[in-house]
Amino acid sequence: MNQRQLRPSRQAIGAGARLFGILMGGFCLGIPLQGYAGPTAPPEPELRDLLLRSVDAADSFEHPYDAEVWLLDMSSRLSRIVPSDAERLELLRMVHAEARRAKLSPELVLAVIEVESRFDRFAISVAGAQGLMQIMPFWLKEIGHPQDNLFIVQTNLRMGCTILKYYLDREKGNLVQALARYNGSLGRLEYPGKVIEVLNKRWYRG
Repeated sequence: MNQRQLRPSRQAIGAGARLFGILMGGFCLGIPLQGYAGPTAPPEPELRDLLLRSVDAADSFEHPYDAEVWLLDMSSRLSRIVPSDAERLELLRMVHAEARRAKLSPELVLAVIEVESRFDRFAISVAGAQGLMQIMPFWLKEIGHPQDNLFIVQTNLRMGCTILKYYLDREKGNLVQALARYNGSLGRLEYPGKVIEVLNKRWYRG
């Protein structure tokens, strides 16, 4: 899979631009955005089975040369939030690997992480969601891995990417709808708008 295939589609970005037109009034008024949490709804059986297979998969990945170029690019963008070079590059390596594994855009995953936790691997929401992509602990019981730790970066990323891809497929590529499902706010535009705004401003590679 080449890097072009991993980028958000122009249709998705266009949908985001249209969404911003709807949301801009609230943003310009300075209305604060509420804190977000990842998926909090009871799991669908199909998604539960998909997560089980994903978490049980092998943990080694090969990275082509273009991933190295991506790492350098994204590292400079993330340096303001994660100052440690070693920590930043290791996190980006895992994000790239898990996004590729789930057939997601790594840039989209970075945008979700920024909105969900601002790259705090130990973040806990008011709803109890944990880690980078704000996964609810009940997911571990649902897939038979209650001993796993959602503060472990790879575990959190693998579950978050798997869940997001499931909703993206379910919505037939509609990014706005998929993000709303991920956040448990289907029918509302605030969360998808924020993620797409961050994606366009910081992470998208045109």
